[in-house]
Amino acid sequence: MRGAAVLGLVLAPAAPVTAASAGAPGAAPPGLSCDTGKHAAGDYTGYALCRNDGSSPRTFRVHLVCGWSPDVDGERVTLNPGRSGQSTAHCAGLGSGIGEIHVRP
Repeated sequence: MRGAAVLGLVLAPAAPVTAASAGAPGAAPPGLSCDTGKHAAGDYTGYALCRNDGSSPRTFRVHLVCGWSPDVDGERVTLNPGRSGQSTAHCAGLGSGIGEIHVRP
């Protein structure tokens, strides 16, 4: 019984990033339209690819919730109107990978 409880704790955090956890509608900072996801490099590298739909420069960065490792932020990216850019971040390899991806100003 105890072994089953421990196994459940070990397996529970291994949830995939879904569209809902990768960024709910309206989650991007105002003036930006963004797509988020995991890089093909693996379950530990995530990105936010954003386009500035506004009329003034906008700044954003990706924020990864990394499970057992500390959360991390990507580089800040400033976009002029009509331009696109990407921010990436990498969770530590000791953790359980990316649990959620957010876009922050």
